[in-house]
Amino acid sequence: MAKVESFELDHNLVKAPYLRVAGVEKNDKGSTVQKYDLRFLQPNQDALPTGALHTLEHLLATYLRDELDGIIDISPMGCRTGFYLIKWEEDSPEVVVEALEKTLQRILDTEEVPAVSQISCGNYKDHSLFSAKEYAKNVLEKGLSRDPFERTFA
Repeated sequence: MAKVESFELDHNLVKAPYLRVAGVEKNDKGSTVQKYDLRFLQPNQDALPTGALHTLEHLLATYLRDELDGIIDISPMGCRTGFYLIKWEEDSPEVVVEALEKTLQRILDTEEVPAVSQISCGNYKDHSLFSAKEYAKNVLEKGLSRDPFERTFA
């Protein structure tokens, strides 16, 4: 049975918010896919309410693509403590942190959530821009650590 990388992480020891490289996959054709753990909240202590999570997903999916090339997907974690970012090619954590910080700042300034209709969203009524802004502000105020186990910023 294959191991799932995130299930091997000791969620009791991490110190959110942080960004970490959660995996790099390379195939025999030369393609590289990199996965990042964008942890907003402390695991097993807090969770994003679904309205905030859903709105952050829409905003991150839209705005982060303006900052980073090669994004394949941004998906909420089932535990609701953050998101996975999956992208083509490798970027340093610093590049991704800078892009994420710009995106979170942009979220604070936004007035409308993209793709919130019955046609474009599977649960269009479950959004909270107010809550999404509060969680974005919280991450920016605490700062995104570059190490999941120590609060480091360089």
